[in-house]
Amino acid sequence: MAHRIVVCSTCEGGDGKAFAARIRAALAARSMEFSVEDHDCMSNCARPLSVAFSAPDKATYLFGDVDPLRDLDDTLAFAALFAETPNGWIEDARPAGRLRHCLIGRVPA
Repeated sequence: MAHRIVVCSTCEGGDGKAFAARIRAALAARSMEFSVEDHDCMSNCARPLSVAFSAPDKATYLFGDVDPLRDLDDTLAFAALFAETPNGWIEDARPAGRLRHCLIGRVPA
């Protein structure tokens, strides 16, 4: 599976493992092909909860201050935008709602 979402599992203020599981289930229900992993630490402790999107030959995105209770739909909306782009470069992230304001960085492919 080429598209990947990584969720910090040790960030304070949010259960990253549970959020990763919710993302995984919601993507499967929508037949969206992503691997979803939780990772022990993404070194973004000042802005928990951290979520990253990556894929081969695509830009990588890192988000912080993600609220696992209210940002699931916006995370899924961003996943759809990310999957649709050939290089991962998203020019208009408004469909991703609040999540677009949580962006820390975008690294070109």
